[in-house]
Amino acid sequence: MLAFRKRWSQRAAGACAALPLTLLPCASHAQVVPGQLSSGAVVGGNVKRHADAVLAIMTYTTVPDVTTSNLSVNNGLTGNPGFGQTQFGGGFTLSRTFPLYMEGTLAYSRYDPVFIATDGAQQRAVPTKWNTFSGTVGLGWDFRITDELVFRPILNGTLGRVSSDLTVGQTIFNRVTDSNLQFLENGSLNAYGYGGSLMLDYEHYRENYEIDAELRATDIYLRSFGSTSEAVQGSAMAQQLSLWTRWRAPTGWHALDRPVRYVLEAAYSHYFGDSAGVLGFNDLTSLGVGLELDSSRYPIIVTRTRAMVRYVFGRNVHGVSFGFAMSF
Repeated sequence: MLAFRKRWSQRAAGACAALPLTLLPCASHAQVVPGQLSSGAVVGGNVKRHADAVLAIMTYTTVPDVTTSNLSVNNGLTGNPGFGQTQFGGGFTLSRTFPLYMEGTLAYSRYDPVFIATDGAQQRAVPTKWNTFSGTVGLGWDFRITDELVFRPILNGTLGRVSSDLTVGQTIFNRVTDSNLQFLENGSLNAYGYGGSLMLDYEHYRENYEIDAELRATDIYLRSFGSTSEAVQGSAMAQQLSLWTRWRAPTGWHALDRPVRYVLEAAYSHYFGDSAGVLGFNDLTSLGVGLELDSSRYPIIVTRTRAMVRYVFGRNVHGVSFGFAMSF
């Protein structure tokens, strides 16, 4: 997401490779919903509340972010992933003479809540699968403060959809017409979002090393619309402050007629608004190390390729990611 003279961002390219996987074991947060409603009700717990949580989770996918681009959160009771997401995208500035900045991301997430249903005499777990697809675009403009420091305001827009799939087949609950259950049975939640970001982008490139740093504040409002099931209409606010840094320097090795570089990376994201605490944490930190091949000597579209290993951690969560990144 740094303004790279017409090349994709490291973060975007890493996600495009679709290989990183971060496993974050933690205590269960809204994964299993026990309890029951009054007589005649079919779903224990508030479906709208959990659907709002999914909309809040969608806020994690609206901003390109190393810490959450590929994320899996385990259910503390079962040890299986109750939530997972993958994000890919990119951003670039056209040129210094026309510094229009453009970015875009696509994201998929899966949330597997479990409800308890009852007809007054029997109770049964109702596992569901909620699949979320979202896309965000952004247009910005670079205001150069110094030769190496850029201030970049960005306008963002988002579209997303949550689809619910009730996985239990024929049960005693099929005959009930409760609106909450209707959403669980192939219901959907459509959402749009609008807002913006403010970014400071620092690039300090020398022959023996390169430093990139990016500080970004984002505020995007999400709201349901259209054919969204009546039981789960709602809204959420994506508010995030993130800092990403990278150091690259030659290893002394050579390949493809260019130096092989080692890469050190650090990132920190803090979540506000509806994003805060929805997965059990308010911030995440990522520390990464990797190697980079430079193919710019050859007439191919890919100029650099990086292999990265990252350790991600936050309150009650931790994990490791593996991935590739490419610059164009």
